[in-house]
Amino acid sequence: MAADTCRDLLVQDIGRGDHVCLAYDDDAEQRHVLSHYLADGLRQGERVLYFADRNAPDEVLGWLRAVGIDPGPLVSRGQLAVTTADDSYLASGTFDPDTMVAVLRQEVTASLAAGWTGFRVSGEMGWALRGVPGADRLAEYETKVDAVFAEGRSSAICQYDARLFDAGDLHAFDRCHPSAAELRPLYEDAQLRLVPAFRSGHRALRVVGTVDHRSTATLAAALETLLDRPGDLYVDMAELEFIDLAGVRALAHATDRMAAGRRLHVLHLAPLMAQVVRLVGFDDIPALSVDTAEDPA
Repeated sequence: MAADTCRDLLVQDIGRGDHVCLAYDDDAEQRHVLSHYLADGLRQGERVLYFADRNAPDEVLGWLRAVGIDPGPLVSRGQLAVTTADDSYLASGTFDPDTMVAVLRQEVTASLAAGWTGFRVSGEMGWALRGVPGADRLAEYETKVDAVFAEGRSSAICQYDARLFDAGDLHAFDRCHPSAAELRPLYEDAQLRLVPAFRSGHRALRVVGTVDHRSTATLAAALETLLDRPGDLYVDMAELEFIDLAGVRALAHATDRMAAGRRLHVLHLAPLMAQVVRLVGFDDIPALSVDTAEDPA
C-alpha cells in the first residue's frame, strides 16, 4: 500500500496555496469540514465559491448559518456564491479539464482585482459518476488545476464521497492532491489522537502519539467503530510514538471479532515496535497484517 502519511491538514490550517482532497463516508463529516472551511475564508475576506451536487445549494447555505455566518449579505455583495456542478463543471454539457482550469484561474484573478484577500473553492465531485462526457478526464483535471492553487493566491477542497467512488478511484483521485483534509478525531488528549482517515481508498484509523495502559481501552473502542464497516480494516501508525504490549494485544484481539476472510492491516509501524509484534507471535495471526515503515510502498 502506497504511503499516505504526513498529508492530513486540520481544516483550520487549510489556506492559500493548498489543494486538498476530502474523502468521507458520512454526511456529518462532510458538513463539519466544509462549513468551517467556507466560514474561515469568508471571515478572512476571501471570495468563496461552492459547487454543489448531491446537496442542494440551500443546504450548503444552511451549513454556514449553523456556524454563525449569515450568507444573505455575502451572496448579495458577491463574496459568496453557491451553484451546482451542472452550472460550473458541466456548463457546456461536457467536462473539459483545460476549460475548467482556465475558468478557475480567471476566478482567482477577478477575486483579487475586486479587493478580496484571496479565493477559495470547493466542489462535490459525484457528478463524475453520472456518465457525463469528459468525466473520464477528471484525474487529468485534478493534476492540472494544482498549478492554479500552488501559486498561493487561492485554495480548494475537492470532495469525494466514499459511498459513491470505489476504493481504487478514490485512491487515484486522492493522490492527485498534495494534501488531504483531516476528519474529526474519535478521541483526543495530550498524549493520543485517534482520527478517522482514508488510506489507499479504504476507511482507516490514524493513531497519533502514545498508546499505553491508560489508553489501551480507548484504542480498542476506536477499533470497534471500524468493525461494523465492510471490508478489511486499516490502522495507520506512521505517527505513533510508542505502543506497549497491551496496545498491541488490542490490535490482535480486534481480529477475533472479524468475519472470515477479513484482515486488519497495521500500516507504517516503526521497525522496533514491529519487533514486539513478532516476539509475542502476533504476526502469526492470519487476519493480522503488519507493514513497517521500512517496507516497500
